[in-house]
Amino acid sequence: MEHRLFRTQIGADWVDYNGHLRDAYYLLIFSQAVDALMDTLGLDASAREASGRSLFTLEVHLNYLREVKENQTVEVRLQVLGHDQKRLHLYLSLYREGQEEAVAVSEQMLLHVDTNGPRSAPFSATTLARIEGLVVAQGEMERPEYAGRIISLPAQKHRG
Repeated sequence: MEHRLFRTQIGADWVDYNGHLRDAYYLLIFSQAVDALMDTLGLDASAREASGRSLFTLEVHLNYLREVKENQTVEVRLQVLGHDQKRLHLYLSLYREGQEEAVAVSEQMLLHVDTNGPRSAPFSATTLARIEGLVVAQGEMERPEYAGRIISLPAQKHRG
């Protein structure tokens, strides 16, 4: 089962001339959800300041699936696709409150970093245990439909 991570309401200044959530705000919502995940993992602001450790985003893929409008409440759900000693591979899904059809999804690769370098650093035993706890709690889940996608145009046949 996906972990419910973050919830917010869409404000008037987040929508465009069509009355839809601006594309940049989808990423903002997913970014705020990663902040909530950091709190869950024990990488909150005070821990980051004390340890000099944080998560940096290496890569993001974002798929816009459905419209979101002003005043709607949305929530982000998390699926951990994988992790190692330094990296975290996430799949975040955005839902309108009370609905079970995702309006957007974001696949992300995060790196644990010693900010004094900056350089990559292994997770602490405590953080790693919390990540593994999330994986156990989510149970066996199917690989999401939009995970691992790439952007490309179909190959063009050259006429000669």
